[in-house]
Amino acid sequence: MAVEKRSDSLCFFVNGRKVTEENADPETMLVSFLREKLRLTGTKVSCGGGGCGACTVMVSRYDPLSRTVQHFSANACLLPVCQLAGAAVTTVEGVGSTKTRLHPVQERLAKAHGSQCGFCSPGMVMSMYALLRNQAAPSMEHIREALGGNLCRCTGYRPIIDSCRTFTQESQCCQGNGGVGCCMNAEETPGAEPSTPRLFPTEDLLPLDPTQDLIFPPELMRVALTEPQQTRWFRGERVAWVSPVSLEELVLLKSTHPQAPLVLGNTTLGPEMKFRGALHPLVISPSRVAPLFEVTHTPQGVWVGAGLSLTQVQMVLGARVEALPQEKTELYRALLHQLRALAGQQIRNVASLGGNIVSALPNSDLNPVLAAGGCRLRVASDGGSREVPLDQDFFRGFRTTLLGAADVLVAVFVPETRPGEFVRAFRQAPRKENALATVTTGMRVVLGPGAVVRDVQLYYGGVGPCTLRAARTGQALLGRPWGEAMLQEAYSVLLEEVVLPPGAVGGKVGFRRSLTLSLLFKFYLEVQQALALMSTTPEGAQSTTPEGAHSTTPEGVQSTTQQGVQSTTPEGVQSTTPEGVPEGVPERELSAIRPLPCCIQPGQQGFQEVSGSQSEQDAVGRPVMHRSAPAQAAGEAVYVDDTPPPQGELFLALVTSTRPHASILGVDVSAALRLPGVLDVVTHADIPGHKARSFMGYEEELLADKEVSCVGQLVCGVLADSRDGARRGAAAVRVRYQDLPDPVFTVEDAVQRESFFLPRRRIERGDVCKGLETADHVHSGELRLGGQEHFYMEPQSVLVVPVGEETEFHVYVSSQAPTITQEAVAETLGVPSNRVTCHVKRLGGAFGGKITKTSILAAITAVAAWKTGRAVRCVLERGEDMLITGARHPVLGRYQVGFMEDGRITAADLQYYANAGNTVDESPLVVEKMVLHMDNAYHIPNLRGRAVACRTNLPSNTAFRGFGVPQAAAVVESMITDVALCLGRPAHQIREVNMYRGPSVTHYGMRFDPENLWRCWEEVKARVGLGPRLEALRSFNQDHRWRKRGAALIPIKYGVAFSEAFLNQAAALVHVYKDGSVLVSHGGAEMGQGIHTKMQQVVSRELGVPSSQVYVSETSTASVPNSCPSAASFGTDANGMAVRDACQKLYKRLEPIRTKNPKGSWDSWTRAAFLEKISLSATGFFRGPDCYMDWENMEGQPYSYFTYGACYSEVELDCLTGDYRTLRTDIVVDVGQSLNPSIDIGQVEGAFLQGLGLYTLEQLSFSPGGLLYSRGPSQYKIPAVCDVPLSFNVHLLPDSHNPHAIYSSKGIGEPVLFLGSSVFYAIKDAVGAARAESGLGGAFPLDSPATPERACLACATPFSQRVPVSEPGSFTPWALNI
Repeated sequence: MAVEKRSDSLCFFVNGRKVTEENADPETMLVSFLREKLRLTGTKVSCGGGGCGACTVMVSRYDPLSRTVQHFSANACLLPVCQLAGAAVTTVEGVGSTKTRLHPVQERLAKAHGSQCGFCSPGMVMSMYALLRNQAAPSMEHIREALGGNLCRCTGYRPIIDSCRTFTQESQCCQGNGGVGCCMNAEETPGAEPSTPRLFPTEDLLPLDPTQDLIFPPELMRVALTEPQQTRWFRGERVAWVSPVSLEELVLLKSTHPQAPLVLGNTTLGPEMKFRGALHPLVISPSRVAPLFEVTHTPQGVWVGAGLSLTQVQMVLGARVEALPQEKTELYRALLHQLRALAGQQIRNVASLGGNIVSALPNSDLNPVLAAGGCRLRVASDGGSREVPLDQDFFRGFRTTLLGAADVLVAVFVPETRPGEFVRAFRQAPRKENALATVTTGMRVVLGPGAVVRDVQLYYGGVGPCTLRAARTGQALLGRPWGEAMLQEAYSVLLEEVVLPPGAVGGKVGFRRSLTLSLLFKFYLEVQQALALMSTTPEGAQSTTPEGAHSTTPEGVQSTTQQGVQSTTPEGVQSTTPEGVPEGVPERELSAIRPLPCCIQPGQQGFQEVSGSQSEQDAVGRPVMHRSAPAQAAGEAVYVDDTPPPQGELFLALVTSTRPHASILGVDVSAALRLPGVLDVVTHADIPGHKARSFMGYEEELLADKEVSCVGQLVCGVLADSRDGARRGAAAVRVRYQDLPDPVFTVEDAVQRESFFLPRRRIERGDVCKGLETADHVHSGELRLGGQEHFYMEPQSVLVVPVGEETEFHVYVSSQAPTITQEAVAETLGVPSNRVTCHVKRLGGAFGGKITKTSILAAITAVAAWKTGRAVRCVLERGEDMLITGARHPVLGRYQVGFMEDGRITAADLQYYANAGNTVDESPLVVEKMVLHMDNAYHIPNLRGRAVACRTNLPSNTAFRGFGVPQAAAVVESMITDVALCLGRPAHQIREVNMYRGPSVTHYGMRFDPENLWRCWEEVKARVGLGPRLEALRSFNQDHRWRKRGAALIPIKYGVAFSEAFLNQAAALVHVYKDGSVLVSHGGAEMGQGIHTKMQQVVSRELGVPSSQVYVSETSTASVPNSCPSAASFGTDANGMAVRDACQKLYKRLEPIRTKNPKGSWDSWTRAAFLEKISLSATGFFRGPDCYMDWENMEGQPYSYFTYGACYSEVELDCLTGDYRTLRTDIVVDVGQSLNPSIDIGQVEGAFLQGLGLYTLEQLSFSPGGLLYSRGPSQYKIPAVCDVPLSFNVHLLPDSHNPHAIYSSKGIGEPVLFLGSSVFYAIKDAVGAARAESGLGGAFPLDSPATPERACLACATPFSQRVPVSEPGSFTPWALNI
């Protein structure tokens, strides 16, 4: 069948309006179409690969067979616009608007303080909106599933969940967690106030009114019902798209074009085309081929159309589970178990069953289960139809199957199971949900009389290039009674059969091999328990689910079964279980197969209400909603890439180095310049001014000239008239290299080669040697902490617009430091700073990652604009953003500690090695802060700390929220924990013994009073009821062999302000207009931390006006010059004082007017002042504290004050897989007198969850050649909804005062991130309990992050100890140990 030349019209609807596209390009995704063609910019682009949910929209289609409209959420970044014929798309703009009426979802998200930076908010709204269109009264399980595919980096999810919780009607009791932190147990919340003020009143919320929603377009219904279907063709510049209407036509197309891929959900092909450059001249979309979507029920099972989405498959299987006896649904329930955790809801809604099978991923979740269950495939080709067994012969190798290129998978037969047949599925993944599996399994056994194994199928994913059948292991089980002896033999055979080389792709070799054993053990226990339940169940009765089990049934199915723990005998049918069945699983062993708790409960948020005497108009201290939250929830908030394109705009794509250390022999751009739309290339030679940025005596080239020193270093940029054209041009540039010898990657390499960035830093107090000598015990240890990607939801974004005269430029940039960006652009172009104006409206997150690298990107973009004389936009893709911009510094911390028998530490010697990467950036300042915070909250009389930034050939690392403190304090806490383990005492007791008491002096001579530190500590203890909780924890661990709980109570003492005094200054400009409205400009950048909202509150108090009359437009270097970066938790302190200063000047100027008319209104005073020729504009200035540090004498006052806090976290750990749940987290933090409790609590929660990610989840992986593997959400996992503590309670310390900051407040953005380590140390506590089961005691290493791999292997279970360990140095590892 020939490719036709025609291109049909594409018709669909967006937000109720008809869209007709005459030249639809198959390479155009919906998100680009919405943003660039329709200018609907509420749908955001963050990851571009369906992994974050920022681009979520709702797609609606009419089904003419059922005559119903189907609504589902989808990722617009993966949805080809050609796929949308006949569909109705709803974006966040179509849901509600601040100009008309917000939808209740939008209103509640804003009012619940669930929008901080706001970049994820439209996606959150759309996921919840799509759910409500299907479930008007959803359960919390529905909500958790709906939000599972959405990421947020700011809020910690709690306020988002609370906003959605208002739509539920179910009880909020936490019995579903097995009584963990249960609200029914009064002792669980001792010290809780009977009535506390609320952040989020729910009395005046808009009701959910479905009649206000957009209706499905009647025109599309008419077309679906009456118009005959015809083959559609769409043609773009490089790709043609065909949508056939019959199976015969589809088969003919595939036989004619066997290499043309079939596309339904585009969840596999889309990322390959976008990120790997795959090009397919023809794409076939079988979305209208009816046989691919048919479901046929037979007495033996069900034929499921291969084109059904995974969500539809869930519904089909769920219905079967509901309709059939349980003994027939073993396979169905196993598949449902896998489907629940497979990807996010948006992906499941579009990804097809057939696509999941034929993509043949090595770690597929479904293929092992389908294969173990004996499923069959119906395949069509030009030779006719045939059936193919889905077994070990189906998978031929990495992503290859026995299907021919021209074969079409039509349907999948999923059989019912028989009495005596058991099917189970297990998976382990880096994150609990929405993560590709590390190891996945499908296991089936058929037992005959005497529980003898008649048939067994064991399939694994993630342990080879394709789905693997453990045939030898299965053979060894045949004919054996189901019992312990059989199991032990199976382990031995399995270890020999499933072998991974030590340098296998994906790494984690020991962990993966251990999982093959432990998951087989789980299967054994599940079957043994099911047999025991069957044998004790009376005829016709249904056995009960063991305590703590939860349903794995999908939405809409009322079955209460739980995979692997319940079995029934149908009424009137004799049980076929023979005599001699095994006894049930001992209660202590049942923990291996019970699910981890998962129900997220309402938490407590405690804060001190303002005095009753405070004016209602005075907004300070009140939980005021973020000023931009409604606009953010409505998709109306403007970010850099939402800015309308200036005329003649060009796009810049960057070319990066592919070598870690090499000379550049040449750069060939000829192929790029021949591509359509490519206009020019920017190189080192094009830079008219300074070609490098200087910092601390080191220079960083903007674009590499003669040499590169890391993979990802910027080499040149390509300019084109479209984004895709620029990216294709960048991919066509060829750089020739000559490798230089001996690149440095690890800190050990750097130490050996003495590759450092100077200066080194050192602080010593007392006599460390003597303190070690006189100690009862001396212990040495180390902690290795991995880096952390910022993963701000908005990628790095710059738009540079030449004004057209006198070399003036406007720079629209997502930057925390507009002045640094201004200086970089001016220096690079060789013009004065007064010719460059930087505009920062808002940032979609930053966390320290949008300062130095942003200024370099802006400078390069400015060179492109200068060279071409046209506006240039540069927005990084998520992968290149992660590759280029660096991360938090990985750190190796080593310590030697002397301590007494009572736990008092007499001396400590600490050494920090930070992996700085290839350029200096801010690394010397980061290591300075490490040694300044190496005491954390402890008085150690003899203390020495040294720190150095190691120069390596990895991308340069940079500032990140906490700026070295999370690494430094974690090493100290590791040392404290080791002391406790050595002494056999609880760690919190060792902390208490050593914490500062009374008037104190730090190791660098700064005086402070730790009273509020102790108040936080004691309040946390009281709120959690520490003694009873720890006793309950010990009891739990005694009763559970394979589940262990652990707890940790951690303090923080965090210095606020910049140690370089000049960075503590701030300025502001306040205009009052004749109508009384106030316009405020200040130097702080709004990045979700609510600084603009707090400035409104300051103005409200100082001028006595409502916040509604105060507006903050943007941060601009034209309004406030010489601003300092918004960082160090000092933005509100400094800018608030500057704004206050300006307001006080204005208020004083109005004093004569007020005296004349004391009863006048504010606007009458401002009009009178204008008539009296009184200036209504004032600048404000705050000099800031004179902080300093004398490094030669090792003393100083580098901070203005300290923020204190304490945190208790408790976890439950599955020792067999390393999976865990944070059962409870309680935080008490001293923020002084909070300016805005809702914003401050939001900052606490967001920082905590980011810290939880740092210490337990987020892992950067580099190849042996220095290439960053983890370049997107599919490889790099930040916390999601499933990672939120099940009981998450935050309280602001009452009656606290701070004379060093505005209105007695304190900085809060950074300090609490470290408290996320409480989860790490709780995991370590649980691991310690597991090790005790194996007879192991004392201190043991556990590096950060405590991933499931590390936690599982540290538990030293019999399974992990069976796996042989390869000798380091005898092989090349898949990833570097950074």
